[in-house]
Amino acid sequence: MAHVVLIGAGNMGFAMLRMWSRFEHHHLAVVEPNAALRARAAETGARTYASADDLPVAFQADVAVIATKPQVVGDVVERYSALLADSGFFISVAAGIGIGKMASRARRPAAIIRCMPNTPAAIAEAMIVCCPSTETTSGQRALAEELLSSIGRVAFVDDEALMDTVTAVSGSGPAYVFHFIEALCQAGIEAGLDEELALLLAKQTVFGSAKLAIEATEPPATLREQVTSPNGTTAAALDVLMEDGKGLRHLIGVAVQAARRRSVELGS
Repeated sequence: MAHVVLIGAGNMGFAMLRMWSRFEHHHLAVVEPNAALRARAAETGARTYASADDLPVAFQADVAVIATKPQVVGDVVERYSALLADSGFFISVAAGIGIGKMASRARRPAAIIRCMPNTPAAIAEAMIVCCPSTETTSGQRALAEELLSSIGRVAFVDDEALMDTVTAVSGSGPAYVFHFIEALCQAGIEAGLDEELALLLAKQTVFGSAKLAIEATEPPATLREQVTSPNGTTAAALDVLMEDGKGLRHLIGVAVQAARRRSVELGS
């Protein structure tokens, strides 16, 4: 049984809280200064507080989950490091704030697990990548994985420098997919479909294809080949999408590198 305090009940924090409310073996507390967000959090059954000062006397957390805006993360670490149990640790889902910056604000040494989730957390289908500090124990890592896997799939990296690439691929990735849906829908409209049907075709095609890619044992390249008949309609389209130096792979590569560079800039 763990005492978990969630700091911040905005979109990402609430997505986690909704799933954690199903855990009967953890005690949950939520600190959220916004009254409306706090009221929404209270509907999950969690104990809610407007600030750390309102927490019970002698409160100690086994894990403090930071789900705030990046600009207040340092203050949160400084305030809540005094409220951690001896083996307590931080999980941060705040974008762009490195482990070193967080550790520098702690009042005492504490393990920190930096995480990058993405927006499908809202439907418990997130991709969450975590990087643990060197102080993190196997037990702390296991607890983090238990909590985070409730909103999606969890992976770990040991090199924090990779978090910029993670941000560029899966953190920003949903926007790339949404834009692809937009583009496919618009192409359908321009080719004669009405907007409602074009959007349905685009959404369901992306959803079904992604689900097939997850469940299939074959790699995506093989699945693509299975759809592509020689000299057929799909082959004609792929000749455009896979053109050397101009196609989708090239554009996605350029886009990911641009996002990665910006992630590095924001974190420095």
